[in-house]
Amino acid sequence: MARYFDVHPENPQPRIISAVADSIRSGGLVAYPTDSCYALGCKLGNREGIDRIRSIRNLDDRHHFTLICQNFAQLGQFVQIDNDVFRAVKAATPGSYTFILPATKEVPRQLQHPKKRTVGVRIPDHVVTQALLAELGEPLVSSTLLLPGEAEPMTQGWEIKELLDHVVDAVVDSGDCGTEPTTVIDFSSGETEILRRGAGDPTRFE
Repeated sequence: MARYFDVHPENPQPRIISAVADSIRSGGLVAYPTDSCYALGCKLGNREGIDRIRSIRNLDDRHHFTLICQNFAQLGQFVQIDNDVFRAVKAATPGSYTFILPATKEVPRQLQHPKKRTVGVRIPDHVVTQALLAELGEPLVSSTLLLPGEAEPMTQGWEIKELLDHVVDAVVDSGDCGTEPTTVIDFSSGETEILRRGAGDPTRFE
């Protein structure tokens, strides 16, 4: 059964955040809120956790996983980014955007697109997520909690606990979460391509 963590949305309790981080460090898969919608997350390098995300969401090997980063310094360890792209990404973060960029050698092959060698990265504007990332000290491997056949992601922590009780290890609930996934911007080809229009305003990249 999944552990259920009720977290204050504005002042996350350090004891609870520490317990969630411990679950992730020990190989756990968690459902957690972000500034766009709920997501599934696990520790970088957790192959079983990544396989579990693929199974829950019925994903193929072309799916772009996202590294949820605390800040720009952390993000820069995992993707190759030139000056123009740096300025564009910096201006839009933290926020509800995911950026597709060439991966560095720090990114496990399992997370990279099999042909393009790219990975998604983002810096969320969410108090609870930021507290968790600060406690972890490293990115979360993440994917939107959108179940097969559903049009929208799940929004309520208690519903997630009820439905996914035996396939995740923890559910973090800090109140109602949005239903709109991030806006996805692909910079990997040298051109700016909007792959998905979502919670972040895409007009700045048009």
